[in-house]
Amino acid sequence: MQNYILAWNDHRITLGRRTRIMGILNVTPDSFSDGGYFYDHAAAIAHGEQMVADGADIIDIGGESTRPFSEPVSQHEETRRVIPVIEALAQRVRVPISIDTTKAAVAERALDAGAAIINDISALRQDPQMAPLAARAGVPVILMHMQGTPSNMQVNPQYTDLLGEIHQFFKTAIEQAQQQGIGRKQIVIDPGIGFGKNADNNLQLLKELSFFCDLQTPLLVGSSRKAFIRNLLKNEDHPDIDPLLPLVETGTQASVSAAVLNGAHIVRVHDVANTAATVKILDAVRNCGT
Repeated sequence: MQNYILAWNDHRITLGRRTRIMGILNVTPDSFSDGGYFYDHAAAIAHGEQMVADGADIIDIGGESTRPFSEPVSQHEETRRVIPVIEALAQRVRVPISIDTTKAAVAERALDAGAAIINDISALRQDPQMAPLAARAGVPVILMHMQGTPSNMQVNPQYTDLLGEIHQFFKTAIEQAQQQGIGRKQIVIDPGIGFGKNADNNLQLLKELSFFCDLQTPLLVGSSRKAFIRNLLKNEDHPDIDPLLPLVETGTQASVSAAVLNGAHIVRVHDVANTAATVKILDAVRNCGT
């Protein structure tokens, strides 16, 4: 596995020998996996602290659901949801906080409140002010591949060459980010499991993550509790699987294992404690004898 260092301001994260865990904190009423659980600010702050205690290296905070067929929320509402949580956690945890947004105005407020990473599922395409903001701030940026938008991405995703098309997407996105002043060493790529992909697409991406290694950027994978996992686990006893069932978490950890063994540097998950145990064993296997 290739090794990288993300270093900026007061933060430094080494990537390679130890898989890093990004804990998901949805401050929304309607996320597919935990919508409403942490919509209350006090609950969200407490959960963020718990994820750090469980082993999270990054906390990713989002105020707009990106589940399939979701609709966007206003800048005002998204800001209202996330800023108080970021302000509080920035004072209570030492790990960097990521803001999960496609809106530059929300990202700017989040950075002012203490966030230190921008996680943009549109890969800087939705808001023309996002790239200049990231360049000025000098923070890492996560660029994700998505076919379509959350409202239509799962209608009928199709590819002629899944890996080749996503590879070219990232090559272009990285070049455009650099042209707008974002340093190459500040870029992380995310193939976008479940974002405009069918089940076979997701499985192929997990199996062939190494296809993207030549892009010379760290890889983040977010497969946690996604629909393809739930659909694979369906049977007569479980015809309709709730994302919060223990069975789904077991499936998630299997997908995390595939991602780590095939090149993921960061895994984005809901259950940090379980994932910390999983990646500790996986890293020991990967590093044995090296």
